[in-house]
Amino acid sequence: MTEHLKNQIEQLPSLPGIYKYFDNKGNIIYIGKAKDLKKRVSSYFTSKQNESAKTKLLVKKIASVEYIVVNNEHEALLLENNLIKEHQPRFNIQLRDDKTFPWICIKNERFPRVFSTRNLIHDGSEYFGPYSNVFAMKTLLRLIKNVYKLRTCNYHLSDDNIKSGKFKVCLDYHIGTCAAPCIGLQSEEKYNQSVEQIKNIIKGDIQPVLKVLKTQMLYYAEKLQFEKAQEIKEQIEIIEKYKAKATVVSPKLKNLDVFHILNKEKTAYVSYLKINQGAIVQGQTVEIRKKLNETPEQLLSFAILEMRERFKGSAKEIVVPFIPEELKNIFNFTVPKRDDKKKLLDLALKNA
Repeated sequence: MTEHLKNQIEQLPSLPGIYKYFDNKGNIIYIGKAKDLKKRVSSYFTSKQNESAKTKLLVKKIASVEYIVVNNEHEALLLENNLIKEHQPRFNIQLRDDKTFPWICIKNERFPRVFSTRNLIHDGSEYFGPYSNVFAMKTLLRLIKNVYKLRTCNYHLSDDNIKSGKFKVCLDYHIGTCAAPCIGLQSEEKYNQSVEQIKNIIKGDIQPVLKVLKTQMLYYAEKLQFEKAQEIKEQIEIIEKYKAKATVVSPKLKNLDVFHILNKEKTAYVSYLKINQGAIVQGQTVEIRKKLNETPEQLLSFAILEMRERFKGSAKEIVVPFIPEELKNIFNFTVPKRDDKKKLLDLALKNA
């Protein structure tokens, strides 16, 4: 250890925060968190911490250390996660799936288009996914296309353009898959009602959509507008058929995020299932290559934070095989021993 590094460590505060290790070229090689910065960083230079060959190599390359003090362990955990993603240090673990999965995009525009994409553009559009099961995503998009008349053109549908008759109807209108908002045959309000229903369907919340459609069907039937009533009835049948094919575990479960980990010598595999309204709407397994002999608890903590952010997991309850100590005060965890939640946990392990 150089005198410079020794002085830096001696000046570290005994406070929560994150630390960054640099090599002699100024590259960040490791980022970590601690509830006591001085104690944690000092521990790397004891014989106990040097048991791992990879840890020995890391310590050998440390030329300097920097730190950021935060208010508590929770803030340290979040900051560490963000900085690791930003800098991708050599000795930090990272998820490996080697794929860019597609998303469903609802475009930020008047009369929004709905389509699949692998490119996330920060323009205010809404993105749902990513979908590791591309077939499931395409099935969902087919459902949306069969039920709702949405535009696929990229015209700028401003009030002035529509009123001036700038556009003409395309083939989609003639085959009945678009209601021609481009020439004013569909109001923006009506179109946006469809988009809101689509959002609920994508999220797996189908029941409210069916309720609205059934109310509309009865309304048109009472008004003797039987063609419109029949059209909505067909929409309901398509959605109910899709719902019947969904992998429903139990309607009682509502929304859950389920994680399991399969730990091996040099790698670990973490499986994630997203449950919406009792149905499995998403599943993904990632590989984590160990860098410094991380424990299963550390690997699971990392994966939960990463995968919930990546796959927009927002369930208030997380089902796990064990509770990660560093996350226990942040999330509401359940370790099931029986019933449907245990079946989901077992299913996640099979997919790991």
